[in-house]
Amino acid sequence: MDEAAPQKGTVTQRAIEEIKAMIAEGRLEPGQRLPTERELAARLGISRSSMREAIRALTVMGVLEARHGSGIYVTALEAGDLLETFGVVADLSRGPRLVELLEVRRILESTATALAAARITDDRLAAVEKHLAAMNATDDPEEVLAHDLAFHREIASAAGNETMAAILDGLSSRTFRARVWRGYQEEGAFARTRREHAAIHRALAAHDPEAARAAAAAHVGEVEEWLRTQLGG
Repeated sequence: MDEAAPQKGTVTQRAIEEIKAMIAEGRLEPGQRLPTERELAARLGISRSSMREAIRALTVMGVLEARHGSGIYVTALEAGDLLETFGVVADLSRGPRLVELLEVRRILESTATALAAARITDDRLAAVEKHLAAMNATDDPEEVLAHDLAFHREIASAAGNETMAAILDGLSSRTFRARVWRGYQEEGAFARTRREHAAIHRALAAHDPEAARAAAAAHVGEVEEWLRTQLGG
């Protein structure tokens, strides 16, 4: 019994890799219906239960989707769908691992903000400004949090790189951001973080990529420093 489990896992993994290869090589296109579970299992010479497990795993990963009464289809393979489960890592990480995620976020967010400064449209800049004004108009942590998330999402979208935006969205755990904003409120640090957001906005409005990069890095760096202090250094 103990020997069978690894073997089954290996067979299921082979099925997963085969389906991924079919998609990567263009034998299955985004939005296309898969052959039936029975056909796929026969083609690979594996059991239907192993194929069912492979399909279930790829569905969780955002590669496949079940349409009721119609079958299993390849998704649109958008970066946001494929990286959706990435957010779980940020939500569940604690301690030093969370500091590591913030280091990654600092690198990516500063790059995204620099790209946004070069590419942002007037409409997108107006949306960023709207969320900045809303953040400045309230001390309610929930409202501030909602506009903070929207502020950074608008900037990530303005960078024009969907994959980077999806990764940043996954790294921007609402649970962690809420904890930070509550901490800032208790420490009376709202004014400082509002200045940081304003500096990012000014750099975007000036279409100055290097100033935007520096402002974003400083902003996330402050959050990183706050977390290190909370963890005792």
